[in-house]
Amino acid sequence: MRVLIVDDHPVVVSGCKALLACEPDIEVLDAADAETGLAAYAAQAPDVAVIDINLPGMSGFELTSRVLAQDPAARIVIFSMNDDPAFAARAIAVGAKGYLAKNDDPRLFVAALRRVCAGETYLPEAMAQQVAFGNLDKRLGQLSQRELEIVRLLAAGESMPAIADKLGVSDKTLANNCTVLKAKLGARTSMDLMRTAIELLRS
Repeated sequence: MRVLIVDDHPVVVSGCKALLACEPDIEVLDAADAETGLAAYAAQAPDVAVIDINLPGMSGFELTSRVLAQDPAARIVIFSMNDDPAFAARAIAVGAKGYLAKNDDPRLFVAALRRVCAGETYLPEAMAQQVAFGNLDKRLGQLSQRELEIVRLLAAGESMPAIADKLGVSDKTLANNCTVLKAKLGARTSMDLMRTAIELLRS
């Protein structure tokens, strides 16, 4: 099994390689950014691609979409620091076959890759109890990574100034993001948007 890891953190890549070193049938390839990862996928045709959700210049979601446009049969696992089910929903919506949080039990990593390589889908058990493939709120699937993060922070009770500060954007930019979010989620006011965020992530 050939596994391509696309992640810009050398420590993470080294850790993944160490986990897979004991698997004699697994060959590991790696790329540190989205463009290199896309080229490596085209050249090496891996059986499974593990794509970090936060890549320089392009999100893991966008890279997943590009890989699938190139190879509709691609088997992709999204790798993230975030274990929020909203991000898993987005990953599945763009066509990933699995989702792993970087703080999951390392022993799950190999099992996830083998299941996805075999044509199955994968979610960690704890997350699978919250969401199920095919049974996710469709509204989450249409949100961008930034919009998902805003929804997550709203559901956690963060104020607008606090959210703008955490995202590193201006109040005006956040207001524009929220205007788009309201349209996508059918919320008329900021209070409606907060209630919807809580319903989506805490139901």
